[in-house]
Amino acid sequence: MKKFLTCLLFLIPAFLVSRAQKHSLTQIWSTDQIVNTPESVLPDLKNNLLYVSLIEGGPWDVDGKGGIGHLTTAGTNYDSLWISGLNAPKGLGMYKDKMYAADISEVVVVDIPKGRIIKKIPIEGASGLNDITVTDKGVVFVSDSKTGRIWKLEDEKPTLYLDNVTGANGLKAVKEGLVYAKGPALMIADNKKQIKQIADIGHDIDGIEPIGNGDYLATSWVGYIYYVYANGQTELLLDTHNEKKNTADIGYDPVKKIVYVPTFFDKRVVAYQLK
Repeated sequence: MKKFLTCLLFLIPAFLVSRAQKHSLTQIWSTDQIVNTPESVLPDLKNNLLYVSLIEGGPWDVDGKGGIGHLTTAGTNYDSLWISGLNAPKGLGMYKDKMYAADISEVVVVDIPKGRIIKKIPIEGASGLNDITVTDKGVVFVSDSKTGRIWKLEDEKPTLYLDNVTGANGLKAVKEGLVYAKGPALMIADNKKQIKQIADIGHDIDGIEPIGNGDYLATSWVGYIYYVYANGQTELLLDTHNEKKNTADIGYDPVKKIVYVPTFFDKRVVAYQLK
């Protein structure tokens, strides 16, 4: 019994220390204020590139001012003119040689090697297409924040996937199903479309990225980034709302654990090390 108690006393402090450990974000680099209203960052890690959706005009204006730019994962060689002629593009997704961009009422399909638009897919009744995610089989999901809907595109043909999703925004396809934002709630619809809540971060969710161990990063556009544990607990990693630096639809490198943040009206892309 004495030996057992000694072991128990040894284990309890170790357990408490592990529970007390926190995550943090440390800035690695930042662009200058040259990125015109960046909403989403999509890493292409094989080619050391970051694709960035550029609104440029009003966030929901059909004005032809928007586009997609790119820069290196080191924050250099920014090209703002890779794709032009869009309206207010937001979420980006990629499958093989194609990129998909949510552009108000259409999903724009881009031929990546050729750097040109090859198709625009209208979404019935859509007026606020926001985030996009693509499964490893090429199935595209896109959220409409204004109608509270999530659409599914198989073979680039849209069908309604979820309705009545108040505050629909961030999306992420994972092995277990579709993780999505419903206002401040982080939700998951599993592969049988059974829905449950993972967590509530207290602010409307924009970007969602899985860490790979059941945990997530979730952003709120006004300037918050949270670490979300699989058990629903949350931890505030970044707060830039008083500085008017938005935290929109982030990109994430799961190997190097680098978070790429588009700051929207602050007009930068910033890279942080997750520790």
